[in-house]
Amino acid sequence: MNNKLFVGSLPWGVDDAQLNEIFSAHGSVVSARVITDRDTGRSRGFGFVEYADEAGATAAMEALDGTMIEGRTISVSFARPKAE
Repeated sequence: MNNKLFVGSLPWGVDDAQLNEIFSAHGSVVSARVITDRDTGRSRGFGFVEYADEAGATAAMEALDGTMIEGRTISVSFARPKAE
């Protein structure tokens, strides 16, 4: 079961709350996190959204992959497990 999405090409201004707002229209979001640089605290331009179920994640990926946010085309795909 995979209910976690990778979101790439995010505009620098998008924060966790905005990411949650955008994706919650497509299902029950458990968590939404924009990954930030450890030293500067600035967005690294990607994030992860986790859904309560796979159906919500699939619906969001189909609806949002290739859409524009603040002038940037985002990419949405299922997150791959972290390499050990």
